[in-house]
Amino acid sequence: MNVIIRELTNDSEEIDNVQEFLFGMIKKEFGYDYVPEWHQDIVEIDEYYINPEKNNFYVAYFEETGEIIATIGIRAYDKDFPEFRHLYSKDTTSSIWRLFVDRRCRRCGLASKMFTIAENFANQAGYNDIYLHTHKNLDGAIEFWTKMGFVVALDSNDELETVHMDKQIHELEINPQADDFKYAVTL
Repeated sequence: MNVIIRELTNDSEEIDNVQEFLFGMIKKEFGYDYVPEWHQDIVEIDEYYINPEKNNFYVAYFEETGEIIATIGIRAYDKDFPEFRHLYSKDTTSSIWRLFVDRRCRRCGLASKMFTIAENFANQAGYNDIYLHTHKNLDGAIEFWTKMGFVVALDSNDELETVHMDKQIHELEINPQADDFKYAVTL
């Protein structure tokens, strides 16, 4: 099956479908539903990803059916973790959010392609770094992000098993084919 990756637009039906996919993935991966302090970016997806010039959100669809199979968001760093105040700023640091891939489509390069698109966007938007946090209890997450060039900035050792990671992208050389994502992956 062919996969198409597109930027999310302000189309209300498309936004509703993406929100449904995201909350479904959160339920499957983490076992809980909507938590207001953690999921405001999903509820207000246009304000967090679509409207700001230096932010974006990408969605992968099966071309034949239009079914959503993966997502990734990139936005200016907007957290206020005391331990990172000297390292990250909204002007120079982007952050990865909501990389989810349907279980049927994992281990085929789709997550890597989604990240490459987001990384190139961040570089072209003028960011120097990318921040993300993940969790040790997510199967393969640390290994995936390490493979993508991230390093552990802080292992929180908290109840959520949170690991903060970052990657420098300043002056990253962009492969011109990385932005050609109409037919990114054939499954």
